Amino acid sequence: MSDYEITEIGGLDAWREHFGGFVPARSRDGRRVVDHELTMQFIGMTANALAPGEEAGYWHTHTHVEELYVFLEGRGQMGLDDDLVDVGPGSVVRVGQNVWRTWRAVPEGTGELRWLCIRAGGEALPHLPDDASRDTDRPPPWSTPA
Repeated sequence: MSDYEITEIGGLDAWREHFGGFVPARSRDGRRVVDHELTMQFIGMTANALAPGEEAGYWHTHTHVEELYVFLEGRGQMGLDDDLVDVGPGSVVRVGQNVWRTWRAVPEGTGELRWLCIRAGGEALPHLPDDASRDTDRPPPWSTPA
C-alpha cells in the first residue's frame, strides 16, 4: 500500500457545520482540525468558517510553528503584532514564529469568512525541492485505455 490518505472536508458551505478544535474545551463551530483526521508528520491544517461578527476571542503565538492562512471567501481582519490587516478571497498571510495573531470576520460581512490555516515546523524548506524525482515516460492514469 502507498503512503497516502484521503479525507473529505466538504464544500466551503459545509465548513460551518463542523464542530471541532485542538482540545474539546476550546472547540467551536466552524473549525475542523484536518491533521487530527489524517496521519500528519510535518504539516497541519485546519478548515475554518466564522459568521459575520465572530472572532477568535484570543491572541496566540508559536515558538516553532510557522502558519500560512489562505482566505477563500468572506471578509475579515487579522491582528498581527501591532498591525491590523484586511483579508478576503485570495489573501494569503504567512505568519512566522513569535508573531502574535488573532482574526475575525467583519460584522458588516455578507457571508462567512472561510480559510485554511496550514501549519508547519521543523527544518527550513529549500527554495527548490531537492528531494523530488520525475518520470516523464510514465503515462498518467487517466490516459491508460480501459
